[in-house]
Amino acid sequence: LGAHLERLLSEGEPTEDNQAAEGRLGPQPVVLDHTSGFEGLLFVDDDLLGVIGHSNFSSIRATTCVFKGKWAYEVLISSQGLMQIGWCTLNCRFNQEEGVGDTPDSYAYDGNRVRKWNVTTTNYGKEERLVEKECAVWRLHGEPTVLITLAHIFNHFAPLMCKVYLVEDVLMNFLLGILEGGGSVDEHPLIQQLLDLFWLLMEDYEVNECLKQLMMSLLRAYRFSPIIPDLGFQIHYLRLTTAILHHEKSRKYLRVVSLTNGTFDVLRSVVFFYIKTPLRVKEAGLEELIPTTWWPTHFDKEGKDEREPKDESADERLRRRAYERGCQRLKKRIEVVEELQVQILRLLLNNKDKTTGEASRYIFLNKFRKFLQENASNRGHPTALCPPEYMVCFLHRLITAVRTCWDEGNRKSPGSIRNEEAYVPPQLFYNGKVDYFDLQRLGGLLSHLKKTLKDDLASKANIIIDPAEIQTTSMDDLDEDEESGAAQRPFGAAAMGGALARPSWLSSPTLGRANRFLSTAAVSLMTPRRPLTQPEKVKVRTLTVEQRTEEDIEGSHSNDGLLLGRPLEEPDQPIADKSLLEIVDGIVMMYNLSVHQQLGKMVVVSDDVHEYAVALKDTEEKIARCPARRPDILEELQKSQKVFAEKLNHLSRRLAWINATIYSKEKMLDVYWLLCVCIRTIEHADNTGSLFAFTPEFYLNVAMNAYSALKNYFSPANSMEELPGYEETLTQLAAILAKHFADPRIVGTDIKDSLMQALASYVCYPQSLRAVERIPEEQRVAMMRNLLAPYEQRPWAQTNWILVRLWRGCGFGYRYTRLPHLLKTKPEDANLPSLQKPCPSLLLQRHMAQLLSMDKDMAASFLNSVLNQLNWAFSEFIGMIQEIQQAAERPERNFVDTRQLKVCATCFDLSVSLLRVLEMTVTLVPEIFLDWSRPSAELLLRRLAQLLNQVLNRVTAEKNLFDRVVNLRLPGLESVDHYPILVAVTGILVRILVDGDRQGTSRAASVLLSDPCFQLHSIQHLLGEGGGVLRHVSLFMSRMFSLSVLQPTSEEDLCPICYAHSISAIFKPCSHKSCKACINQHLMNNKDCFFCKATITGVEDYSKPASS
Repeated sequence: LGAHLERLLSEGEPTEDNQAAEGRLGPQPVVLDHTSGFEGLLFVDDDLLGVIGHSNFSSIRATTCVFKGKWAYEVLISSQGLMQIGWCTLNCRFNQEEGVGDTPDSYAYDGNRVRKWNVTTTNYGKEERLVEKECAVWRLHGEPTVLITLAHIFNHFAPLMCKVYLVEDVLMNFLLGILEGGGSVDEHPLIQQLLDLFWLLMEDYEVNECLKQLMMSLLRAYRFSPIIPDLGFQIHYLRLTTAILHHEKSRKYLRVVSLTNGTFDVLRSVVFFYIKTPLRVKEAGLEELIPTTWWPTHFDKEGKDEREPKDESADERLRRRAYERGCQRLKKRIEVVEELQVQILRLLLNNKDKTTGEASRYIFLNKFRKFLQENASNRGHPTALCPPEYMVCFLHRLITAVRTCWDEGNRKSPGSIRNEEAYVPPQLFYNGKVDYFDLQRLGGLLSHLKKTLKDDLASKANIIIDPAEIQTTSMDDLDEDEESGAAQRPFGAAAMGGALARPSWLSSPTLGRANRFLSTAAVSLMTPRRPLTQPEKVKVRTLTVEQRTEEDIEGSHSNDGLLLGRPLEEPDQPIADKSLLEIVDGIVMMYNLSVHQQLGKMVVVSDDVHEYAVALKDTEEKIARCPARRPDILEELQKSQKVFAEKLNHLSRRLAWINATIYSKEKMLDVYWLLCVCIRTIEHADNTGSLFAFTPEFYLNVAMNAYSALKNYFSPANSMEELPGYEETLTQLAAILAKHFADPRIVGTDIKDSLMQALASYVCYPQSLRAVERIPEEQRVAMMRNLLAPYEQRPWAQTNWILVRLWRGCGFGYRYTRLPHLLKTKPEDANLPSLQKPCPSLLLQRHMAQLLSMDKDMAASFLNSVLNQLNWAFSEFIGMIQEIQQAAERPERNFVDTRQLKVCATCFDLSVSLLRVLEMTVTLVPEIFLDWSRPSAELLLRRLAQLLNQVLNRVTAEKNLFDRVVNLRLPGLESVDHYPILVAVTGILVRILVDGDRQGTSRAASVLLSDPCFQLHSIQHLLGEGGGVLRHVSLFMSRMFSLSVLQPTSEEDLCPICYAHSISAIFKPCSHKSCKACINQHLMNNKDCFFCKATITGVEDYSKPASS
C-alpha cells in the first residue's frame, strides 16, 4: 500500500474521480460527520477536519465507509491524553461510557497506551519515547510499564479528581505534605512532576476542573484559617499556591479559562493578597508576640500626641521601647506573607512565557481591566464590589510587583525611564488603546471631547477619530465617509483598532484556519505605504478588553502600541515594558475607587487609642485628687481606670497590627510613589494644551487624596519630612493646585470644588504654604488673580476661605487658635474646637496688593462682589436667628432643628470671613476706599460704612435678638458670639479711622457719620472696660467727632434717592440730580435716569451755587 501511494504521488496521476473506488462508499473528500455521527460535547472546525472533545468519551464518525480491500488514513494528534481511533459499523452506538473499540462492532487503537481495543484489550504497536521533558528532573524513555500503570490509574482516578471534597481533603493536604518535606516553592520538583502527569494523563477539561477546585480550596483555607503568631497557616497555603503557579501550563490555563469561561479567577479572588486584621487579640496570639503594651500619655496644647515627649519617665521609655520591639517582631512575620503574595503577582506579570500561547502578563492585564470595570460600574452596589480592605492590600502588593518588573526591564534597557520617574503618558487618554469605561474626563464626556477636539487631535497627535465613534451612522454611510476621507487625505490612514471588511473569498469555511492570517495580510496589502517625510495620521477607535492583542499594547516596528499618537510636547523617552504603563494606570484608578476611603476608616483605631489615653490620664488625675473621706468615689474611679487600661491594652496591640499591615513605612512609600506618578502624569498632560481635557478626573483626585493620606493617616508613626524629595513634591503639587483650580479646560463641578478645597487646606499649614510660595512668581500672581475674580457665579465661599487663611495672623485680634469667648466660659475643656495655628503669607498678600492697586476695574468688581455677599450672608444670618428665637420661645416645642442651627452658624462664619477679607483689603490697599480719584472709591466706602453700621447695630444693641440667641448656648452655635464679628469690624474701623493719613480718615469719618444707620451707642459698646482695644478706639472716637461734618438742614439739599447725603452729581443730558453714591451704584446695573428714564450719557460734579 505504501509503495502504491508513493508511486501515485511520484507520477502525479490523480485517482479516478468519476468512478467510485471499489470497496468504498461516501463522498470523495472525507470529513467529519457533524450532523448525526457523534456523541458528547465536541468543537468541530469550520472545514470539518479538526475536532476537540470537551466531555468524557466524546466520539465522532467520518462521512465515508469502506467494506473491501486495504485502506489507510492519517490523523494528526495535537494534544496529549487518552484517545482511541479506529473503525466501526453502522450498528455501533456510542455513549458517554463506551466509544470506538469498547463495543463488539468497533475496533480501535490507542497509541498513548500502545494497545488495541475490541471490547477487550491487548498490547499492540511499537514502544516509543512516550515522555520527554527537557527541563524536568525525570524522563520516561522506553519504560511503558510504568506509564501504562499510571494511565490505568488515572483512567479511573481522573473523574474523582474533579470532586471538590476529595480535592480539598486529599489532594490539597497531599501537596501541602510535599512542601512540608522541604524544598523551595520556586518550581518545586515533585509538584512540577505531578502537574506534568496531570496534563499528560488527564483530559484538559479534567485538569481544568481539578485545578479550579484546588485553587478554590486553597482560597477558602487561606481566608478562614485562624491567625496564629507566626502566621503559619497563611504562609503554608501561599507557598502551595506559588508552587502551583510556577507551573507555566497550569498557570496560563487557569488564567485563560477563567477569562473565557468565568471559572476560578485569581485576580477577582484578591483574598490571596489580603492579610485580615484580628478582631480578638487573644485568638491572634498578639499577647505573646507583644507582651508589653504602650500608648501616648503626653499631649501638646492642641491635644495631639507628642512623638518624642521631653518629660518622659524612665519606666515609660522602657515600656515604649519594649512595645516597639514587639511591633517589629510582628512586622517581620507579616513581611514573610507579603513577600509570598508579591511572588504570586510576579508570576502573573511574567511576559516571557510565550512558548505555550499568550504571555501571562497580557492575560493578567485584560482580567485586571475587567476587575476595575466591574468595581467602577457597581460603586452604588456594595455587595458587587471587591471589599475595600482587600483592595488596600492588593494595591500595595501590586505596586511592589510592578516596580520590581519595571526595574528588571530598566536593567535590560538602561536608557529607559526608571520606576522612580514613572508616569502615564497622555496619549493613553485619547488613543483608544485603554478603555476608561464611563469615568469622567476633565473636559467632560468623552464623546463630546471627540467632537470638539478632533481637529486638535489631528494637528497635535496625528490621530483621526473613527467617525463611528463620533456619531451613529449606518455602515453604508460609514463606508462613504471613509472613502471620501481617503480621497481627501492623500497619504491615507491606517486602520488601527478596527478590522477592514473582509472579501467574500476570505470567508470560506474551508479556509477557516487561515482567516486570521489572511485578514492581516489583506490589511497590509490594502493599506499603501506612505513616504516618511511627514507623520502619518492614524485613525483610532476605542478597543474593548476582548479586542486587544499584544501588539496593541507593546506595539511593533510600525505601531507604537499604547504610546500611539505621541504629541509634539511629549518627550520621546523609551519605556521598557509598555504593558506596565496600563497596570500603573489601573493602580491609580484602584486607589480612587476605594483604597483612600479605607485608609481613612482604619484611622479610627488610632483615634480610639488617643481618646482612651486622654480618659485614662484624666481618671488618674482625679484619683490623685480624690479625698480620703470619699472611698465610694475612689472605688468608682478605680473601676473606670481598670476598664480604660484593659481597653487600651487591646487597642494598642490591634493598632500594632494595623500599623504593620496598612500604615508602615513601606506602605507610606507606596502611596508617596503613587502621588509622584499622578503629579508627573498631570504635568505631562498639561503640556499638551487642549488635549489635557482628555485626562480622567481620578488622576487629580488621587493626587489630592494621596497627599491628604500621607499627611493625616500615616502620622505620627511616620513623618512626611522623611520621604525622599518631599519638599520638591510639595512644590509640584502646589503648582498643580494653583494652576488648575480655575483652569477653563476643567468643566466638572465636583472636581473644581475638590481642587478649591485642596488649595484651601494647602494654605492652612506652614510647610505646604511655603511650598505655594516656592512656585514660580508668574504662577503665584495668576493664582491670586483668579482668587480675586468677582464672586458671582462661582464657589465664592471656598475662595473667600483661602484669602482669609492667607490673612489670619495679621488681622486685628486674629491670632487665636481657640475661640476666646469659649475659653472664657470653659477654660479647661480639652474638647473645645481647635483652629489651626495662624500662618499668614506676606508674599501672597503683596501680590494681592499689587493686583488690586494696579488693576482698578478688577479691584472695584471684586470688592463690589464681596460687599454683595456680605450683605446676603448677614441678612440670612439675622433671618435664621429670628426663626431660632421664635422656635425656642414656643411652649410646645423646646428644640431647634440641627440642620437649621448648622446653616445659621455657617452664615455667621461666612459673614466674619467676608469682614476679614475686607479688613485685609483695607489694610493692604487703603486707597481703594480712601483715594476718591479712583473710580468707584467713594461708592465702595459708602457701601462699606453702610454694612458696618448694620452689623454693629444688630450685634451691639442691648438685650437684642443676637444677645438672646447667644445666651441660649445651643449646641452647634458655639462659634456665634460677639467677639469674632466685632473684632473684625473693629479691625476695619481702626485701619480707616486711626491708622490712615489725615485726608483719608477725614473722608472715612465723614462717610460713616453721614450714614443714616449710624448709632453712637454701637461705638460705645466697642470700648468695653479697658484692654488693648480701648486705646485705639478712644482715639478713633475723638477723631470721629472732631472730623464730623454738619448735615444739611434743608431738604432740598438732600439726595432725593437716599435722603442721607448731599446732592453732589448732575446727570447728562436730563440734568436730574442725586448724590454720587446713589448714581454710581445705579449705573453699575442700569443706564436709565431714576426720574425720566432717559439714557444717561454722563455724570458731572455738582455744587450748590452760593446764595446772594
